[in-house]
Amino acid sequence: AALLEMEENQITLDNLEKGIDNAAFSSMVSPPFPSRQGAGAAQGAPANDVFQGEERCYEECDGPCGESKEERKGEWKGRFSSYCRKALQPVSKAKRSCKAHAKVLRRVIQGLLGVAYLCYFIAACSLNFQRALALVIMTAVVFFFFCWSLFKKHCGAKVLLLLRPVWKCFQKFWPWLKWLLCVAHLVGLTVWLALDTSRNPEQFISLAGFCILVLFLFACSKHHDAVSWRAVFLGLALEFLFGLLVLRTTIGVQAFQWLGDQIQFFLGYTTAGSSFVFGNTLITEVFAFQTLPIVVFFSCVMSILYYLGVMQWLIVKISWLLQVSMGTTPAETLSVAGNIFVGQTEAPLLIRPYLADMTRSEIHAVMTGGFSTIAGSVMGAYISFGIDAASLIAASVMAAPCALAMSKLVYPEVEESKFKDKASICLSSGEEQNILEAASNGAATSVGLVANIAANLIAFLAVLEFINAALRWFGEMVDIEGLSFQVICSYVLMPVAFLMGADWADSPLVAELLGIKIFLNEFVAYQQLAQYKKNRLSGLEEWDGSRKQWISERAESIATFALCGFANLSSIGIMLGGLTSMVPQRKSDLASTVLRALLTGICVSMLNACLAGFLHVPTEVGDCVTFLSTANFSSTSYTMYMCCKQLFASLVLENGTLSFTGAWAGTAESMLCLTQCCGHYNHTSCVG
Repeated sequence: AALLEMEENQITLDNLEKGIDNAAFSSMVSPPFPSRQGAGAAQGAPANDVFQGEERCYEECDGPCGESKEERKGEWKGRFSSYCRKALQPVSKAKRSCKAHAKVLRRVIQGLLGVAYLCYFIAACSLNFQRALALVIMTAVVFFFFCWSLFKKHCGAKVLLLLRPVWKCFQKFWPWLKWLLCVAHLVGLTVWLALDTSRNPEQFISLAGFCILVLFLFACSKHHDAVSWRAVFLGLALEFLFGLLVLRTTIGVQAFQWLGDQIQFFLGYTTAGSSFVFGNTLITEVFAFQTLPIVVFFSCVMSILYYLGVMQWLIVKISWLLQVSMGTTPAETLSVAGNIFVGQTEAPLLIRPYLADMTRSEIHAVMTGGFSTIAGSVMGAYISFGIDAASLIAASVMAAPCALAMSKLVYPEVEESKFKDKASICLSSGEEQNILEAASNGAATSVGLVANIAANLIAFLAVLEFINAALRWFGEMVDIEGLSFQVICSYVLMPVAFLMGADWADSPLVAELLGIKIFLNEFVAYQQLAQYKKNRLSGLEEWDGSRKQWISERAESIATFALCGFANLSSIGIMLGGLTSMVPQRKSDLASTVLRALLTGICVSMLNACLAGFLHVPTEVGDCVTFLSTANFSSTSYTMYMCCKQLFASLVLENGTLSFTGAWAGTAESMLCLTQCCGHYNHTSCVG
């Protein structure tokens, strides 16, 4: 009987789901042994008397004999948990139903969101299409990649199967087609160069500088016989094509100018946070409170994009393009592609699991990529200085294929890479649980970067001032006035600046910026370049006695590209410290490679500068007669300076009488404009 009772009162999952109580906790509702009557009947009257005695004891004691308050409390808890299970039964059923139909529900929600966005998109376009043009472009780009992913997922294998015969035929004739394409490209490039440089012969200087730098790096090669010329030529070709797109085509110029303007506008939102924390006075007058908060904001945004997977997607796509065209291994290519967006120590984190097994050539490529580019966070700071955003973006992207190409020229692969046959490298996602944590982590991480920038600026500017004071003292001992670090750099590096395409008059200032970038850091150099640009745009005279106050627009573009990189002496410690902490067992390989990578990184930035000088198109001033006739001479500008300079050049003095030639001949306002120009600028005709 006892065994039968236990089997009947056994707790099962079905009982719990149906809300049936455990019989062991049901003493208040029914007698503790409900089957005892049947058992007592079988055993006779004595057992029945015992049962009745227990019932009387239960009534007298207001509960089972010997039952404590704790047991009754546990009994009530059991009943309460049973009621809770019954109450939550519909919720559990709904949860199980959602899990069972999760895919359908997800598609329904996505469909509703898609319909809602489509309605919003149609409304925006119908109200004002010109205003919604940016929305149309972004939607078209997202829609294209969405359709491409669907096509690749569902039809990719079938299309590859259909194209297999064509691919086999292509491989069969590739040895002949390869040489035919090379000859066609060479002839086309030669014809284009002849036609293009005929209008601007100074472009030949930049082209010659480009070739000299490539030959110099080949002379510094570790293994001359092992150079992969495919990687070198295709990397330089990608750099040239991208530069051509950005600097010469109307679509490319407008697209990158629009992108640069949007980034500047976006970075303007930093003022909302920095003005609240520091106040409006500090953020307009103090450099640290004006520029450094942008690094915090940009770092926060980059962390959010990384959490959402946008950065990984972009890096993988760029890496795939470089890897397929240049034939480099996935690990090194992924790191170099990552350097377009993140810094020299953050990009290797993308391939951290693979660093220990990389060859020396691959490690050299990783280091070169870090030295050749700048991080997105500090790019925001340079843009806030007034440096052209489109040029900075173009320089970072152009540096990726050039860095890979020059890395394989300086340190060719002579070992067997473990990643040669690996199709792709897996990118790890962030450890953040939600987007708010990603934003917070990004902002917190930038604190160290901001402190590092501020500390470096204080230290390097102080050291530079000390070096200049010491050099002035030594110079005065031998009657040399004004000797400084910048003056030495301007003489030593002036031929390099001239070969990059800067005018001979601008070469000393560009060489000075190069010296500051290499021996101090690019932050200080960009500050000085921003001051030159500000002087030019404000319409200051080009020469103040024997001192040049600004450089030409072409020299500005060349300097912007030449300074865009972390290749300076202080970065050696940063690079070694970051990589050694990830792979301490490769410390000797890292130390033996870093100087060669630094030299390569410096030359990569210079190669980009040569290309910028070669592809630069001078900006037309416009109709100076109309401009000066309607100009307000209360303030000056670069256009006003150039038009006044044109007006001074048109003056002719005959028999003590001033006359005008060219577009100013016969213009009634010529004399009035000359008077106004003489009020701002000095010229021999203004005397008297």
